Amino acid sequence: MSVPSSLVRAIDTLVAHYDATVLPAWTGAGWDADRQLAHEALDGATGAPRPDQRFRAMACARQLFVFSRAGHLAHARTLFTSLRRYFGAAGGAWLYSVGPDGQPLDTARDLYTHAFVIFAAAHYYRASSDPDALAVLRATVDVVEDRFANGAGLYHAALTADFGDSGAGVLQNPVMHLTEAYLAALDATGDPWFAGRLQALARAVHVTFVDPLNGCIAELPQGTAGNRIEPGHQFEWYSLVAMAPQVFGDSPLRETLDKAFAFARTHGVADVDTLGVCAAIDGKGHQIDTTQRIWAQTEFARALGLRGTIDGDAGALVQLEAWIASFRIRFLHPLGWHEVLAADGSVLRAEMPSTTPYHLLTAYEALRALR
Repeated sequence: MSVPSSLVRAIDTLVAHYDATVLPAWTGAGWDADRQLAHEALDGATGAPRPDQRFRAMACARQLFVFSRAGHLAHARTLFTSLRRYFGAAGGAWLYSVGPDGQPLDTARDLYTHAFVIFAAAHYYRASSDPDALAVLRATVDVVEDRFANGAGLYHAALTADFGDSGAGVLQNPVMHLTEAYLAALDATGDPWFAGRLQALARAVHVTFVDPLNGCIAELPQGTAGNRIEPGHQFEWYSLVAMAPQVFGDSPLRETLDKAFAFARTHGVADVDTLGVCAAIDGKGHQIDTTQRIWAQTEFARALGLRGTIDGDAGALVQLEAWIASFRIRFLHPLGWHEVLAADGSVLRAEMPSTTPYHLLTAYEALRALR
């Protein structure tokens, strides 16, 4: 499907803001040269660093991904070195966070963190061919498979420092990011093991998390009290599966995510004028959290672009162009972005976390590919 020139120009405005404003902030004010780490967040009003209470491995890994994709390999190498120096543990395990003094703060073993280390190491390896990155990737995968696997095709969301049961159970979000990480590892290594594991993982996700009535992937296993559906995650899952037909072509998730996309688009997009995506809905489509987080907006954009080009949905590209116009006004500003808005557009969180450029980049790369 051809992409209108007006949409191309609109995408270019997003990319230009990212290149001129977002990315340079994290080698400038956002970079702690003494610690060789990115600050956890910048102030939205001034662009100055906010006081650091902690540094997370996941945040460092996301920054490593961003600068690997940007081709800033010297900075990426520094981030990779800091990732191992501060957060690495024996045998491919990772700390959750360190304090401002660089000493371990939260020593829990977190699947989300391990997934992002794999994801970042895969992208850094593709960009640099650094054999140490491949070694980190392999060792971390071994930890995930040996320690986090629950024996039923899925993974514990978190474990204690010595890999004991923390009672966290199985959660959708870290499993989704492990899926993303294994897709990146497959691209980086060509190892067919990742394809097989992803296919089995998709089957387990379908059985455990998918609501058969609406096709959505819930945050908690089906039947859990207090469950909820996050529209942003439906769009994110849709994109991950749609971008890898060679892996997921026969997966039941492909069909159910078409339903999930439609359900989230109908019930999770709060206003037809702003096209803001709300944080959560229930199984009947009622909005139960109307706040609008920037990552959910960018996942909607990525899914719209893929929906238009892969599935031939011309209306999705029209909606994408309207979304860009609204997003630029509501979420972006000359220093960067607003992290969270209320449904009425008021700013609820003005700080700019170091983790958000990852969300912007994954969406913008997919949109740039439309050109």
